[in-house]
Amino acid sequence: MSKLVSIGTAVPAFKHAQKDILQFMQEVYALDAVENRKLKFLYSQSGIDTRYSVVPDYSHKLPEWKFYPHSENLEPFPDLEHRMRWYNRYAAPLSVDAIRQCIAGKINSQQITHLITVSCTGMSAPGLDLMVMELMDLPKNIFRTSINFMGCYAAIHGLKLADMICKTDRAAKVMVVCTELCTLHFQKDASPDSIASTLLFGDGSAAALVMHDDVTAKGLHLKSFYSEIVPKGKRDMAWELSSTGFLMTLSGYIPDLIKEDFEPLVQRALQHADLQQNDISNWCIHPGGRRIVDTIHKSLQLPEGKLQACYDVLRDYGNMSSPTILFVLKELMQNSSKDESIFGAAFGPGLTMETFVASTHA
Repeated sequence: MSKLVSIGTAVPAFKHAQKDILQFMQEVYALDAVENRKLKFLYSQSGIDTRYSVVPDYSHKLPEWKFYPHSENLEPFPDLEHRMRWYNRYAAPLSVDAIRQCIAGKINSQQITHLITVSCTGMSAPGLDLMVMELMDLPKNIFRTSINFMGCYAAIHGLKLADMICKTDRAAKVMVVCTELCTLHFQKDASPDSIASTLLFGDGSAAALVMHDDVTAKGLHLKSFYSEIVPKGKRDMAWELSSTGFLMTLSGYIPDLIKEDFEPLVQRALQHADLQQNDISNWCIHPGGRRIVDTIHKSLQLPEGKLQACYDVLRDYGNMSSPTILFVLKELMQNSSKDESIFGAAFGPGLTMETFVASTHA
């Protein structure tokens, strides 16, 4: 068994109010009055107040734009190369900020034995792992690997890999860092998928330190992992490359799929962990969107307030893809007491559902 010792989080410098992003996107989409009212309604129902971005433009006027061209029609629209240049400039420093917060008072950077980088919003070789190594001057012989393009559930996959490493190496000090710059990939067309992306996604990074369970440091014992794929949702959530950036497919049918399949999945995951639902003290659900969290709350018939941490993270940061569930888990860890169990779940392309069970007791 392994132990999650600490979580560190970081966000970019630019904090945008949801109403400012709405105004920016209304200008980009060039909608008529009726469609603008519809868009305003969707933003008002999002459950999001603020989001962070490496792009300052979303709350600035056209002359002050740094990422988009200074033209009313946004042409030439940013291409994939332009977006990746910004990713390569900002992703690694943001990752390092999260890692340094994570290890502060726990270990020093030279004690990290394994580095797992997680991202679906930028890819290159040399990649994020080597950029982080260079910025932190990590040991040249460090074990490193990357989890790419798995989407919102990838943090749990990273914890699962860290758990496997710690079970085979008692001296391992595994750093999992999830960094996404989702706002680099906003698109110009007013398709439902494009609107969903610009409505929900923000930028952020989260780092998790995982060690063997016999360390004296406090933390969460990672007890069980369970994953399933729902094939009928294969095309309802997708993330693909294009010449103008990464394209998100996020069907409005997703909450219905989750409503139908999530509660049975939870029961199978709990059975896998030899637990029942009333054994769970706290629920760490990826806040992919307000409707998703609402659906899960009803599906599991949870008491009021049990998903408050999920709603809080969605309100303050939006959906940051892979780091988001670690933001929720950090809040739960900070407010947890002895003898509590946490059930976590996240969703992504596939439709994949990843879950974990952790506890504050051995």
